[in-house]
Parts: sequence; structure tokens; C-alpha cells
Amino acid sequence: MINETYKEMLGKKSVIRELSEYATKRGQEIGYENVFDYSLGNPSVPVPQKFTDVMIDLLKEKSPMELHGYSPSLGITSVREAVAKSLNERFGMDYKFSDIFMTSGAAGAIAHAVRAVTKPGDEVITFAPFFPEYTPYINGTGAKLVVVPADTKSFQINFEKFEEMINPNVKAVLINTPNNPTGIVYSEETIKKLANILKEKSKEYGFNIYLISDEPYREILFAGVEEVYPSKYYDYSISCYSFSKSLSLPGERIGYVAVNPKDPDSTTIATMCGQISRGTGHNCPPSIIQLAVSKVLDMTADLSIYEKNMNLIYNELVDLGFEVVKPGGTFYIFPKALEEDAVAFSKKALKYDLILVPADSFGCPGYFRMAYCIDTEKVERSLAALRRFVENEYR
Repeated sequence: MINETYKEMLGKKSVIRELSEYATKRGQEIGYENVFDYSLGNPSVPVPQKFTDVMIDLLKEKSPMELHGYSPSLGITSVREAVAKSLNERFGMDYKFSDIFMTSGAAGAIAHAVRAVTKPGDEVITFAPFFPEYTPYINGTGAKLVVVPADTKSFQINFEKFEEMINPNVKAVLINTPNNPTGIVYSEETIKKLANILKEKSKEYGFNIYLISDEPYREILFAGVEEVYPSKYYDYSISCYSFSKSLSLPGERIGYVAVNPKDPDSTTIATMCGQISRGTGHNCPPSIIQLAVSKVLDMTADLSIYEKNMNLIYNELVDLGFEVVKPGGTFYIFPKALEEDAVAFSKKALKYDLILVPADSFGCPGYFRMAYCIDTEKVERSLAALRRFVENEYR
């Protein structure tokens, strides 16, 4: 007998992936350079040359067993030490290597963090709009994802609704800043207010509510936007990171869990992640990639192209009359569709070879997401198609 839960999921495939597959097929017909594919958040800038050089040096200098053998279940100790040192220097923290657990990207980090601080039946709160894969990530642990409606004026946290919805069943709050899909960066004021509420509610309920912070876009910040590290503001926090976006390494699946060292159970939680991996088949990420990223922790790919693309698209959207909050980071923008049904809106856009993602699955119907991690030249050419689309369908 097959598993009916996963069979049912076949009918609920990722709209992002489906549109990306459509774009690939359409590209085979007319040339992919003529398809304005804003579907998938796949980094478009090259990996830093330093990373490539490090990989070559490792292959030349290290033994095959060290590069290709199993790493320790919690990750390579020298890598964990380097991650802790980098975080301490950047954010004024006091991490030890024992607070760090190496993972297969941010998805793997979230999977471990949620299992470490919840049990089946508990609730995990997140804030719309949110990355749709949070639903299977959280519900797959046996916990239940609860979504706070969006504040569509600013896309900061809707605190009024949050305070109505938080209750003793909530054991963790999951945030994502800089945010996918809006590109909004939570302000220091927002993080401080969230931390204060969690402190008050933890005291009221008699247990610590954990803050799980999903941070794969942490380095993609635009001019004038302040970098806010949530773990500085709340002791019972877990930072979930991926190098996919900062170093343009999504295919390498490498990231980490960093448990706030102010939590008395920080080392216990990080060590528990090793046991969680036994039950989920995680079994540690590749040794060679752990070693390579540890040599370039404070480097990034050339991320400036994303801000250039954002400004081109934002200015065009505003000129065309779209309601849109200007992103502060990432490579996403999140306008309101020109009709109530964003799915219908996005289907109409396909006639112009514009691949736009309706935001119903992000918990924010009526909006759509554009992932502008594509060549700037292609962005520029897409603006004419966007204008034709709007003028022909909505004027």
C-alpha cells in the first residue's frame, strides 16, 4: 500500500516549479532568451573565483578520504569553528563551535530546528506572505503551521493579528528576513517588538517559545537598508542559513544551524540535530563543500546586479500603475496584480512570454512574485513585454 499523504501531494505541486518547467518548454520552442522567466529564485551571478580556486587547491592537496569520506555527524569541527568565528565577528555574538550544526542548505536547517524544539501537535507560527515550502517543511514534522495574515501596506509583521493568534500551543515562530517573496527586510523595530512579545508570552506560558530565523538572503541587502541579525535580540533563537544565495551555490546544498549561545540548551540542541539527522536520513552534507565554504565565509558573489535589476523593474511597475512595496533586499519583488485573481492575471501574462508567479500559495492572494535573478539585458528587454501586457489586457 502506498502512502496516501505523499500521493495527495502529487496534485499540489509547487506552482513555482510548474511555471519554471513551462518556461523551459517554451524556451525550446522560441529560444529561452525570448522567455522572460521570473519564476525560480535560482542565483544568476557566478560563484566567486576564490571558491573555485579553493576547490581546486583542496582536490590537489587533501586526501580523497578527507574530501569525499563521511564527515562527523555534526559537521567538520574546523568548519563549525570557522562559522562560529565569522558570526561572532560580524554580529557581536559569542557562538562556540558546539552551537553550530552543518546542514544541507536552509531547508535542512529548518527541518532540524523545528524538530528540535517542537513535538507532533505543536503549532509553529509564520507570517504571510511566506515561502510555500514551509507548509510541507513544518507539517512533515508533525507540528502544524499557522499563518498570520499579511500587513500589505508594509509587509512588516502584522502584530495585531499575531497577538490574537499566539497561544500556549505555539512552541516556535518562524521568520524569513530578508523575505521571500516580498524582498522586504524586517526593521530593527519589528524584530525588537517581536522579541518582546515572545519574552512576555514565554513568561506567561511557562516555557520558552523559540524564534527560528530563516536567513538565506541575509547578504543581499540594498543601499540604505540596515542589516538586522534577529538572534541579537532574542536569546531563544535559532539561525538557519544557506550559502546558496550569497555564494551562488544552490546546487551544493550547504548551510548550517546556529543556536543562540545565550540559550542554556544551545549545545544540547545542536547535538540533538545529529540525532534528528539519523531519523530523517540527513547524514551530513558533503565534506569537500564544507571545507570549501569555510575558506570563503565572509565573501559573496557579485550581488550588485540584483539591486540594479530591482530598480529597473520597480520603476517600470510604478510607472505602469502597480501597487508595490520597494524591496530592501533579496532578488524578489511582490506587486499587487491588476485584477483580483492573480492566477488569471499570471495566465494572461504567459501570452507575452512573461512568467510571473501568482501568490495564492504564498498566503497572499491577489499578488504575484517576480524573481529577477536573471541577466540585466534580459530584464531590460522584458520591460517592453510587460508594458504591452498591461496596455493590451488592462487599459
